[in-house]
Amino acid sequence: MAKDDLETLIVNFISDQVEAAGAGGAVLGLSGGLDSATVAFLAARALGPDRITALILPEAGVTPAEDVEDARQVASILGIEAREIEISGILGCYSDVLSMAEAPRVVAGNLKARVRMTILYWHANLLERLVLGTGNKTEVMLGYSTKFGDAAADIFPIAGLYKDEVRALAKSLGVPVRIIEKAPTAGLWPGQTDEGELGISYDDANAILRGMEAGRSREDLAAEFGSDKLALIERRIAGGRHKREHASTPEI
Repeated sequence: MAKDDLETLIVNFISDQVEAAGAGGAVLGLSGGLDSATVAFLAARALGPDRITALILPEAGVTPAEDVEDARQVASILGIEAREIEISGILGCYSDVLSMAEAPRVVAGNLKARVRMTILYWHANLLERLVLGTGNKTEVMLGYSTKFGDAAADIFPIAGLYKDEVRALAKSLGVPVRIIEKAPTAGLWPGQTDEGELGISYDDANAILRGMEAGRSREDLAAEFGSDKLALIERRIAGGRHKREHASTPEI
């Protein structure tokens, strides 16, 4: 699909979903990364900047200063409202009762993602708006998200796009180059990167997922990418299935 057509499709989708819900606009988390910036650009075009509220939710000592500055720049370019809330105080309250220092960093990271989503829904409820998710198709297929954290939202405008497709769309939308080119990260602990945590590059993950989608055989994909990478993708897909489906309920 041509980039102009893709942009129009997603812009219309956002507008239609918000209007169908009778919502006053949209709320999203702005991290300073590629995905959230792309959704912000699309949402501003769909709804107008005065109907978008962006939440910048850094954690002291963890969130890089340049990410906060990039998030602010996106809000400034688009003319959308941006509210900054530093989440360390909230996490400190949890730590008082949950012994977070003793938890594996993935568990603590999941809590941070859920705290951020709680703040997003607080504002969405106050403003009678929808929460826009910023997950892309690669993340969704690999289960690379936190259930009831970044995997929670009312609509997911770019969940049909692989990571490289989001990057291409971002370029055509005018997202700042520094944001497009930076290493993707969920910002859950110092030095964390998506590809480091996934154990595979986005390029390889996208290619394998596209191959599976096209019906290529396991043997063919293993020959091109290696059996270890293919097995990793298969484990990720299977392990993340519960994030893509409604909670199981017995048939009664």
